[in-house]
Amino acid sequence: MKNNIALLTDSYKLSHYKQYPKGTTKVFSYFESRQTDIPITFFGLQYFIKEYLEGVVITPEEVEEARDFVNAHMGRDDSFNYDGWMTIATELGGKLPLEIKSVGEGQTIPGRNVMFTVENTDDRFFWLTNYMETILCQVWYPTTVATNSRLIRETLLEFNKETSDSDPNEIANFQCHDFGFRGVSSVETAGLGASAHLIWFLGTDTLQGIQLAKQYYNAKDMVGFSIPASEHSTMTAWNLEEDAMENMLDQYPTGLVACVSDSYDIMNAINNIWGDKLKDKILNRDGRLVVRPDSGDPVVTTLKVVEALWDKFGGEINEKGYKVLHPNIRMIQGDGVDREKIREILQNFKRNGFSSENIAFGSGGGLLQKFNRDSFKFAFKCSLIEINGETRDVRKSPMEFNKDGDYVKSSKYSKSGRLQLVENTDGSFTTIDTNEDKTKPRFYHLKTVFKNGELVSEDTFEGIRRTTMFS
Repeated sequence: MKNNIALLTDSYKLSHYKQYPKGTTKVFSYFESRQTDIPITFFGLQYFIKEYLEGVVITPEEVEEARDFVNAHMGRDDSFNYDGWMTIATELGGKLPLEIKSVGEGQTIPGRNVMFTVENTDDRFFWLTNYMETILCQVWYPTTVATNSRLIRETLLEFNKETSDSDPNEIANFQCHDFGFRGVSSVETAGLGASAHLIWFLGTDTLQGIQLAKQYYNAKDMVGFSIPASEHSTMTAWNLEEDAMENMLDQYPTGLVACVSDSYDIMNAINNIWGDKLKDKILNRDGRLVVRPDSGDPVVTTLKVVEALWDKFGGEINEKGYKVLHPNIRMIQGDGVDREKIREILQNFKRNGFSSENIAFGSGGGLLQKFNRDSFKFAFKCSLIEINGETRDVRKSPMEFNKDGDYVKSSKYSKSGRLQLVENTDGSFTTIDTNEDKTKPRFYHLKTVFKNGELVSEDTFEGIRRTTMFS
């Protein structure tokens, strides 16, 4: 379905062009995470610009279509700004008179700081700034996934450093694998979420994320990798489970291969098939078998599995005193995995003397879907307006009743002024009003990325990765 940009908004915004004060010429708005607990990794704006805002985005025919649709939808003929949109379609050639300034994608900044700003570049289209809030605010999703994946990587690095002698980053690169395609709400969601995950990791089964990275972020090389792996249908199709397991080793005699092993009895599979009948074939194989349990309590199950694998295949005690399985055998947990569960599992491994390098994780809904806009409290708000040549700061600062019944200032207050994200000489970040604070030596992080229908500054996927795990 081809999108009509005039309809990519909320119904109530259709009539807002009549609601601003007479003489309004400028509206300046910004996007932030309204929480201070967790730094935020920004990602995804370039996709929305390229997909929805860049180039000729509306024609006269589409303006007519939008007017007819809105009139029928609203039940009145004065809700749609026909003259405004038709001027954009004809006089401006269908290009949006907006300027967007943004931090670099992949950059991590403290919460409660501006990430991008939007302002109209033509005084006639002041109403357009917040008209675009609906589509631009969806940057919350890839930014949330990018932030969550960063937090997962930080957890993995923490335990890798404590319990492994190997390079903690080399282990982490493939230690959290994206299983999320089937669990998300749309193909677009899969692409955005999976590409956001890939700025921190190299493992994925969501092909859409790789394709999005190539199409919208000019990724030159392959940015995500996977391995042959079984599912329950390919295992239960055989009369004997051990034949299905041996077939996996025969079909893939070298390299990594993963096999789900709980179709009937995970402990029997480890003790009597992998660890007995097929043990020599595994130990003599030029590659690594990854055993995957897929049911039961994840914290309890993973420890029982790694203990059974240790009993059957052995390994070594590393210099930090933790058990590391034989290099030809590892495990992956792909059921019930999210950020919190990964920490619980690794804490349990550490308590029981096992290195974190023995296990990798596959995550689906907990990686790409278990979020909403309030997970990190994202908001898009107006902070400055110009009326009859006079610039005026604006903000919301509501009062609210808390759970105790006290009437207090709400945490949903917003900022005011023409905002800019600056980095201070000590490396800290601050959002300032550029009209008031121009004296201190600071680095301005918001750069123009979109203006009057054109993408004027472009991030590459390789460049984003250099900002994150590959720096």
